[in-house]
Amino acid sequence: MLTKRTLPLIPIILLFCFGLASCSQSGQVSQATSTALPTPTEEPMAIRVNGEGISVVEYQAELNRIQMADKELGITTDEKSQKESVQNELITQVLLAQGASTKNYAINDAALQKQIDDLASQIGGTDKLKDWQNKYGYDEAHFRIALQRDMAAAWMRDQIASSVGDTADQVHARQIRVDDDATAQTIQQQIKSGVDFGTLVSKYDPLTQGDLGWFPHGYLYQTAVDDAAFKLQVGEVSDMIKTDIGYHFVQVTEKDANHPLSPDAKLFLQHKAVDDWLKQQRDSAKIELIAP
Repeated sequence: MLTKRTLPLIPIILLFCFGLASCSQSGQVSQATSTALPTPTEEPMAIRVNGEGISVVEYQAELNRIQMADKELGITTDEKSQKESVQNELITQVLLAQGASTKNYAINDAALQKQIDDLASQIGGTDKLKDWQNKYGYDEAHFRIALQRDMAAAWMRDQIASSVGDTADQVHARQIRVDDDATAQTIQQQIKSGVDFGTLVSKYDPLTQGDLGWFPHGYLYQTAVDDAAFKLQVGEVSDMIKTDIGYHFVQVTEKDANHPLSPDAKLFLQHKAVDDWLKQQRDSAKIELIAP
């Protein structure tokens, strides 16, 4: 099962004093100009997603975190890429949290506090958690907002992933893969002349017999091979397929519209379901990148 957390962000509001109109000594309203009520002002935002803001404080804290992590791991990444990574992750979190909100998922103060207490326990106590927050630039209020959103995004991610069942439309296929064009041309001629594919597989891949196992559409790294397999009928052999790792010939040996998924294939489909949902939401979302 995938994991990762409900309500829309509550902007921090600055309080203003309100001016009052003065009165004349006679008890009649004087002609002094009355002061209009100021409009509450939210704190500076770095990103807006469908009108919901991510504060500069949180954006900078996450940027600090990824920059420090890269430095500790010895990873050289330019600042532009780091900023894009943080922006994309925060946008993803907001979209998922907004999705959770539409399904009436909400986190009360008690549940949020329990999560904070659990994190403190895992990290070695409240002081350690405070040190972690200070290290990256989180204050208590922004940390609670970020954690609340993270919890909602994780819940929504799990809801999407759980929509994937235990079975799916799959094919069972085998392939011959060779590195050079000359050998591939020879195999192609042999297939066209009627040589049994199983015989050729045994010759060119005696160890595994070219078995690709059962897999759903999109599962294979080589997209052209994957696509070809799902276009073939049982027993058919594909034309020669050229990819960046060589030349392929594919044969489908079985098809099943509801074949049980392997754990890895199910995880793949769960990831795909989340990615597809996010793409759809992102394509229709109004996203404003405010911070440089």
